[in-house]
Amino acid sequence: MATLAPSAGAPAVTQNPDIRYLGRLLGDVIRAYGGDKLYKQTEYIRSASVDRARGIQGADVTDTGLDALSLDDTLSFVRGFMLFSMLANLAEDRQGVAAEPGADVASALGRLEDEGVSRDAVMALLDDALVVPVLTAHPTEVRRKSMIDHRNRIADLMRLRDAGRTETDEGENLEEAILRQIALLWQTRPLRREKLFVADEIENVLTYLRDIFLPTLPALYARWERVLEARPPSFLRVGSWIGGDRDGNPFVQAPQLRFALSRACQSALGYYLDAVHELGAELSLSTELAHVPQPVMDLAQASGDASPSRQDEPYRRAISGIYARLAATYLGRTGHTPPRPSALRGEPYDGPADFRRDLITIAQGLANEGDGALATGGALGRLIRAVETFGFHLATLDMRQNSEVHERVVAELLSRAGVEKDYAGLDEFARIALLRRELASNRPLGTRFSDYSEETASELAIVEAAAEAHRIYGPQCITHYIISKAESVSDLLEVNILLKEAGLWRAGADGDPPQAAIMAVPLFETIADLEAAPKIMSAYFGLPEISGVVKARGHQEVMIGYSDSNKDGGYITSTWGLFKASKALEPVFAQAGAAMQLFHGRGGAVGRGGGSSFAAIQAQPRGTVQGRIRITEQGEVIAAKYATRDVAMANLEAMTSATLLASLEPEGISPRDAARFAAAMDELSQAAFAAYRDLVYGTEGFKEFFRELTPIQEISGLKIGSRPASRTKSSRIEDLRAIPWVFSWSQARVMLPGWYGVGHALAGFEDKALLADMAQSWSFLGSALANLEMVLAKSDLGIAARYLPLVEDQARAGDIFARIRDGWAMTHDGLLAATGQARLLEKNPKLDESIRLRLPYIEPLNLLQVELLKRHRAGEDDPRIKEGIELSINAIATALRNSG
Repeated sequence: MATLAPSAGAPAVTQNPDIRYLGRLLGDVIRAYGGDKLYKQTEYIRSASVDRARGIQGADVTDTGLDALSLDDTLSFVRGFMLFSMLANLAEDRQGVAAEPGADVASALGRLEDEGVSRDAVMALLDDALVVPVLTAHPTEVRRKSMIDHRNRIADLMRLRDAGRTETDEGENLEEAILRQIALLWQTRPLRREKLFVADEIENVLTYLRDIFLPTLPALYARWERVLEARPPSFLRVGSWIGGDRDGNPFVQAPQLRFALSRACQSALGYYLDAVHELGAELSLSTELAHVPQPVMDLAQASGDASPSRQDEPYRRAISGIYARLAATYLGRTGHTPPRPSALRGEPYDGPADFRRDLITIAQGLANEGDGALATGGALGRLIRAVETFGFHLATLDMRQNSEVHERVVAELLSRAGVEKDYAGLDEFARIALLRRELASNRPLGTRFSDYSEETASELAIVEAAAEAHRIYGPQCITHYIISKAESVSDLLEVNILLKEAGLWRAGADGDPPQAAIMAVPLFETIADLEAAPKIMSAYFGLPEISGVVKARGHQEVMIGYSDSNKDGGYITSTWGLFKASKALEPVFAQAGAAMQLFHGRGGAVGRGGGSSFAAIQAQPRGTVQGRIRITEQGEVIAAKYATRDVAMANLEAMTSATLLASLEPEGISPRDAARFAAAMDELSQAAFAAYRDLVYGTEGFKEFFRELTPIQEISGLKIGSRPASRTKSSRIEDLRAIPWVFSWSQARVMLPGWYGVGHALAGFEDKALLADMAQSWSFLGSALANLEMVLAKSDLGIAARYLPLVEDQARAGDIFARIRDGWAMTHDGLLAATGQARLLEKNPKLDESIRLRLPYIEPLNLLQVELLKRHRAGEDDPRIKEGIELSINAIATALRNSG
């Protein structure tokens, strides 16, 4: 009997033997390290839950086995189920359960060619394209990095097993090595004891940037060069918010910004040093056997490498000189001696372009020999691509702050400078006029002789640190300044005023346009913000100084927020609002003569934009992608999509191929259908919005119901991020961050932000045939309903009802929950009718199997969580109760995967 492996005959098992294999090994570990009693208890609970999930007669009244668990047993049991879910996730990732057909560049090119899009058109798009996943510190990853590291080592060992190996490279028996890693997982503390600091978040993200993105992107480009039969520019890059995102996080200040950039530079240059060192070992060409061009001989001569053993090896001597210069660059830019110092003296490189130029000289020299095979691809080719892609900064770091902070800081600067005593009292027209006058001059408002408030001093220090970073790491290290809660043109101009204080905005002279080294980017978040976005951007572009900056840059970015628009208006209204705002912005940008670059603020859960990125990008309105797109990736999504190089390559390729298709593929529906469908969506959105707002914001006591039904209080105490759960001390839902809002509903298996209101809209829409046509032929609605369907499949209102006793006002709780249950039933029935299915996920068997595998392993965790919450809230102070709650949150989130 293999504990934690699904019962024989369960549909998911036949599809993925890795789950059974890893489950068997986990069972062996639990028996060996937890004891036979725990093993038998776990197996009993597992089999009973599986029987209930499969509908076996009498299983609903079968003893669950949970009551027999002591507190210590409970902690061990929860860890076991959490580890099974973690290993199941690994198995599914390896078998490509989440992979989508056609989600690769080769398939996208074939599809475009079939539709008459030439290869030249693709290359022309790529010449000005930009595709960027942006890693953020939003706290939805509940697992410690140590757990993820062990999981990744198991993935590496499983790859050896795939290759038919029975031993590791070190001669260890392969199955014993896998078993040992699972045993280490079992004995590794899964919860963080201390709250994360910003420096911890920076180091965590660096492991992905250094270990995954640095080696993976050059390998992807090499693949695409073969497919395209041409060398595209480095359009796929990586970004980060960690160390620059200050919105609601008082712990991100100038020192954290400097630390993030310095560590990123250190990682990039360290990687290059290792690569150059390996090149030196490889390129042993001798002048006695090969012709060496003069530029390579010049590099060799300038290197200072006079070693007699290398006198006939100019490539090695040239590389010694390159290494010496790179080592000097490392010291100069990071302040640290490189791990492997050079014995030679070299001048630091001015920038990555100079370093690349020397590498190109080597490549061109090698190209002169034979058929040029030595110069194409290989380690040198990958290094050149890495330098082009990552520079000396590794990842572009975004800055972000709330517009209300900018307003206060600018008001103080204007007041202290004697320009305007009451900036906050000015109307929008007066603000714009005043800010434009200030932007027309390079005279700073600030002075070191003024005594500013702590907030103003901190914000000025941040922009000074950004200017310093541009000087040290190059202008690509910081290119975007995101403005949260952007509601007006003055919100954008205020950021340019702050940038001017550090010399990052320079007024134009002699008819030249101003220069902006960092782009001010508005973030439109709520439904009202999204509706106002086109008007705001049109007015912004209408300012001559802004028009000049934008035209000189060639593009402007707008960020659209999924999380807060969902919390504000519900799932379908948010999704449709984002679509409409994107579409309405297109002519505004066209009139301004600027390429539109949308930055999608997606999260992991469907209520925060989660779901298939491949489908979501393709579902964007035609004309709004234009080869340029940035997308946030955070928390558990980073671990799921970028934990290993293979998985990262698949996800990055899906993002890229979807961008090509969304940019170049013809519209899939006729203008007549587009108009009909849009009118129908307006009607659906209005109905869904009314139902959602009535429940969440119009129902008396709903705030208390939410806070008592779900583990929001306990989630707020988890050590999973450096930022507070709320922006203010208020308990209002409006002031709660979208992440804990969504996360809490998913823990209680309600998943309310991902579906509520949609059922009311579908039920009240009279033309059911039109709905079915839209779901079938319109990629926008097809993608939205697919994500909705996944949420419904993962929700379970039967389990959610077990949380009801936690609510103090039972009468009110019953009424609210009845409305939620009715809404779920309407959503379920309406979805099936629109998609023509007899049951959820009928048309997506892989996802169906994946979810059905997990459900029996989540139910006992929910039941235990409820009991522990009862005891905790009743005042029991046994620390094991609190630990059990946090472990259950961890385990449920791991099993659900996209829960935050």
